[in-house]
Amino acid sequence: MKTTELTIQQIERAIRKIAEKFPPSEEANIMTDIHFRVTQETGELMAFDDNDEELNRCIIEDWIDNTDDDFFEHIPSVFRKCLDKMRDTVENMSILKPFSFVLENEDKESVAELYLVDDETVIIDPDLMQGLNEDLDDFLKKLFED
Repeated sequence: MKTTELTIQQIERAIRKIAEKFPPSEEANIMTDIHFRVTQETGELMAFDDNDEELNRCIIEDWIDNTDDDFFEHIPSVFRKCLDKMRDTVENMSILKPFSFVLENEDKESVAELYLVDDETVIIDPDLMQGLNEDLDDFLKKLFED
């Protein structure tokens, strides 16, 4: 599944609209996570807080009628890329830390933790970690051979 610039722009706009509800000028007194709920057939992207109150809703045009079997395996990296690009905005939202951005399917089942906002912890994108074990094994093997 190819991600277009329009998809990136629509997700970033949704993140900005959520961040506007938690401006950095306010004292952080809300404790919540942000749940992105995606409906594959309609392309609808909704965002909710922990109380299931809607924060934002939009349509990602490229996702309408998407029938890819690996849809929910592909889109977490797209969200992570957008959240990382908007790191300053996301990390300054007036929400008590730590809080997370979570991806859910239309049945409200958690698909992936996308981004953790905390002063001391960083979650690395799993895509960056692929093959790390093999690389470490090769490194150690070469080290012990020398």
